[in-house]
Amino acid sequence: MVVKGLEGVVATQSSISSIIDDTLTYVGYGIDELAQFCSFEEVVYLLWHQRLPNKQELEEIRKELALNASIPSNIIHYLKGIPLNKINPMAVVRTGVSLFSFYDKDADSLDKEALYVKSLKVQAKISTLVAMFSRLRKGLDPIAPRKDLGFAANFLYMLNGRVPNEIEEEAFNKALVLHADHELNASTFTARVCVGTLSDVYSGMTAAIGALKGPLHGGANENVMKMLMEIGELDNVESYILEKLEKKEKIMGFGHRVYQQGDPRTKHLKDMSRRLCDITGNQKWYEMSVKVEELLAEKKKNLPPNVDFYSATVYHSLGIDSDLFTPIFAVARTSGWLAHIMEQYENNRLIRPRADYTGPDKQVYVPLEQRD
Repeated sequence: MVVKGLEGVVATQSSISSIIDDTLTYVGYGIDELAQFCSFEEVVYLLWHQRLPNKQELEEIRKELALNASIPSNIIHYLKGIPLNKINPMAVVRTGVSLFSFYDKDADSLDKEALYVKSLKVQAKISTLVAMFSRLRKGLDPIAPRKDLGFAANFLYMLNGRVPNEIEEEAFNKALVLHADHELNASTFTARVCVGTLSDVYSGMTAAIGALKGPLHGGANENVMKMLMEIGELDNVESYILEKLEKKEKIMGFGHRVYQQGDPRTKHLKDMSRRLCDITGNQKWYEMSVKVEELLAEKKKNLPPNVDFYSATVYHSLGIDSDLFTPIFAVARTSGWLAHIMEQYENNRLIRPRADYTGPDKQVYVPLEQRD
């Protein structure tokens, strides 16, 4: 039986994350607890080691990520030489991660220890790459990562040139935690297919980023912000949404193929959106978002918001350009991609499904000179 889009098909076994009865867990820990109590570094450790770190282990992975965060100067020079304002940011991330392999003497090694070191390098550097790209295309000098800041704070520091306040750091940390992994989504499956051939980590990561680049996977939160800007003001919400519904057009940030009753990650970002919009004086973005959610709850009974909906106003309130929303998704999801890549290597089997052929049958060859 052919299942279009492989919807509902179980393609592998994994101990990394699960979505069961609309509940998301990482290694058995509920997403609510992780979002409330954990730093992103703790979640990275959890996904890679299948357990939460103790204090010493957490300090070690924080230190290792900080030590590996710098970008080779040749890559910076390369990026300065291309028209950054004319390029899709995800193309820069995809190419940048591929370039990382040129500066890793163990790039092709599948040794377990080498895989872990590569994972640290990629996780650390992808954050720096995204922040650096953002500054370079604005004509600003890149800001070197600091070794005394946590992962979330360091990104915002490299992006904006100032250490974030407590609420900003908390909001961005939560966003990273909530996007870290999500079972066998399209980009994760792509990464596993790639390394299932025993290709290298950098190839697997580049493949995953390529899959995330597609608007049906990674671009929804960017489009949410575009929608809110098109609406403009709170008074315009109802007429805008009703017109969309009448035309049967998609409302970005709503619905999910896996979740039936609602995305469990949404409430955390909704709360951070409210708090950030309050402190930045941009309450209208939060108020408009709530109004959109309420209208759709009234008109479309089973179409709740997903993680992308409120993440848009969170990122916007942090001073992040909307076309960087998907690259930031990639920064967070790198932790999950790498966990799945390591798991695939651990118990590998080439992923090679079949296709149900629907083309013509029993054709007879006609020599070239006899063809019309």
